[in-house]
Amino acid sequence: MLITLKSNMDLRPNPNAAPPPRPVPSPPLHQSDADEEDESVKQLQECSSLYLSLQDCLVNTNRNWKSCQMEVQALKACHERRKNDKKK
Repeated sequence: MLITLKSNMDLRPNPNAAPPPRPVPSPPLHQSDADEEDESVKQLQECSSLYLSLQDCLVNTNRNWKSCQMEVQALKACHERRKNDKKK
């Protein structure tokens, strides 16, 4: 069996072709998303959106905690504020 290829095949992209669709980024998580999460997230109350942002960051950086320090610190500060408010 002999297979022949055309030597004049044009492998250049077609300039009239539509570009491939771009992936749609998922929207950031917000406070309302915590309502759909498990009970442990709901217990965070006003810090839940920060917790979900941290989870997003960890997923997007392949669980690289060093890359998510801004989110870690924001969640820590929120937790400290809640702890101090309960003492008052």
